[in-house]
Amino acid sequence: MHSVLAEQDLALLHALQIAPRVSWTDAARVLGSTSTTLATRWNRLRSTGRAWVTVHPARDLRNAAVAFVDVEVVPAERDEVIQQLCRDPRAVTVEEAASGRDLMVTVVVPDQESLTRFVLDDLPRAPGVRSIRSRVATEMHREGADWRLDALDRDQQAAFQALVPRAEAARMTEIPASYGPLVQALTYDGRRSAAEIAALVGRNPATVRRQISRLANSGLLSFRCEITQLRSRWPVVCTWFAQVSAQQLERTVRSLRTLPDLRLCASTAGETNLMFTLWLSAPQEVPRVERTLAERLPQLSLVESVLMLRAPKRMGWLIDAEGRSTGEVVPSPARTGGTPQPADGTASG
Repeated sequence: MHSVLAEQDLALLHALQIAPRVSWTDAARVLGSTSTTLATRWNRLRSTGRAWVTVHPARDLRNAAVAFVDVEVVPAERDEVIQQLCRDPRAVTVEEAASGRDLMVTVVVPDQESLTRFVLDDLPRAPGVRSIRSRVATEMHREGADWRLDALDRDQQAAFQALVPRAEAARMTEIPASYGPLVQALTYDGRRSAAEIAALVGRNPATVRRQISRLANSGLLSFRCEITQLRSRWPVVCTWFAQVSAQQLERTVRSLRTLPDLRLCASTAGETNLMFTLWLSAPQEVPRVERTLAERLPQLSLVESVLMLRAPKRMGWLIDAEGRSTGEVVPSPARTGGTPQPADGTASG
């Protein structure tokens, strides 16, 4: 049995989910702590792989094409297929499923052409892959960066929300190639300071600070504070595939978004037109969720539910058997709109 993170850790992580780049001084004022204490606590969480801050393409699909791919593998070659997918930057998340498929792979690439190449050409020909089935995302309604812990009260949540920089009226429509090194630096550590990044990329700190602000306000990237799921109060992942009429879709999504356990929700083109993922406290919660949905959303037809047993890769980060970050990241090509450059090393943590 995995011990749950301490309440003080959960409070800090909830704060970083809301304001991933908040200063320790500001965070300490809201949490009633000191900046030194919070920095020490965060360094411990990150160095042990229990939490990390990263960036990834935003959910509006302006600079990315997304698909969810079911993969059947040759049993004897399962580990090799997983390792290959974990090293492929296009497969940003790899999950091992309890039923219906061996793996579910979240694919994020710069454009439809890249998605077609991966799904139709590269993945089916990979050694050990027997068959695949794809669902292309047509709209992302909720993503992991939106999911929140429940460790802060309403006033604290509002205080941290007020510390999030306001979006600029004039946003970038795409990430300039010159910003690529900054995006990669933030992928490995989303809390890196402008001075640290400037030293890494050889640029003026003031310039880097301004560019980071533009990135944060662009709507093209999401900063995300991740936690080791097995140490949270929600160690179980269940994904549902569902069908709902086009006339009822908006209302259905609006209702699903009120579920506090909702981690992911996407409209898809495929056998079903809606998929969503919840983080739950136990497998016994699955029928409770389904009863609640049947009562609240009779128009929603649940076609299939799948428990995910393990995730060796989550949004580019390689995860160990205990659910902790290994500190190694395989950046998505969609982060900078092209093929990522080889990293100089792995991230700590």
